[in-house]
Amino acid sequence: MGGVLVLTGPTATGKTALGIMLAERLGGEIVSADSMQIYRGMEIGSAAPTAEEMRGVPHHLIGFLDPREAYSVGRYVEDASAAVEDILARGKLPIIVGGTLLYIESLLAGRDFTPLDTELRASLENEYDALGGEAMLERLRRVDPRTALHPNDKKRVVRALEIYELTGKTKTEFDELSRLAPPRWPSVRIALDFADRADLYARIDARVDRMFAAGLVAETEALLASGVDDRATSMQAIGYKELVPALRGETTLEAAREDIKRASRRYAKRQLSWLRGDADIKRIVWESAPDFERAAAISTEFAREGGIM
Repeated sequence: MGGVLVLTGPTATGKTALGIMLAERLGGEIVSADSMQIYRGMEIGSAAPTAEEMRGVPHHLIGFLDPREAYSVGRYVEDASAAVEDILARGKLPIIVGGTLLYIESLLAGRDFTPLDTELRASLENEYDALGGEAMLERLRRVDPRTALHPNDKKRVVRALEIYELTGKTKTEFDELSRLAPPRWPSVRIALDFADRADLYARIDARVDRMFAAGLVAETEALLASGVDDRATSMQAIGYKELVPALRGETTLEAAREDIKRASRRYAKRQLSWLRGDADIKRIVWESAPDFERAAAISTEFAREGGIM
């Protein structure tokens, strides 16, 4: 054993339940690939598994970060890589479960993320504000003529200059090296989906209703009361972002509920578009409802065929 099993797919397709079933049967541990489940106090809105749902299966990278903190793909790769290596060292199967596809792609690709320097970044941002985007982009082009950034894209222009100042290499060079790097571990990747998009959307709507019944409004109120800024990265998650205006009296809770359903459906559509571009991923397609026993058997066979167990 030396590889990883990945279970992904759009929101509300049953990834969590199937992942836990597979971990029980294959001697695995779960490494979350969900950009919101990392935060403490956001269990309802992020659909994080409860202790009861985990059924004793070890889970990594769930509820470990203060919601006031920002998090990056680079930090995820560092944290998840450490978890995967630890699981492998103990002779277990790492099962990556989640729908944050950039996290999964970056983790498996073994990307070497560039360092950060907050003071340098602040200085470059001040220069951008003073000189304007065109001037800063021209400065970037002098060292990286192949850059395809827009002068109004302040975040990426500043980040590209920061990378060059810190390393002497351009962001273009780093991107090319990342594409050429071999995968970090052998992997078998499985995506869940529904044959009929209407069934997926119905499950999404039902899950939002369950979140409201479970206390999503109170959870959001508690986060704001604890001092979490509504502009924080954590509060931009679907479910919280839509509720804040309702809690301010700018709209109703029922309108927020419908906004959350709509945003969740759109997110699922984006996830599906991303996955359609991956010809190597294995697929398990539900008919009207998940059949976890059948999916577990198929997933186990995929893992054996892929040589990761």
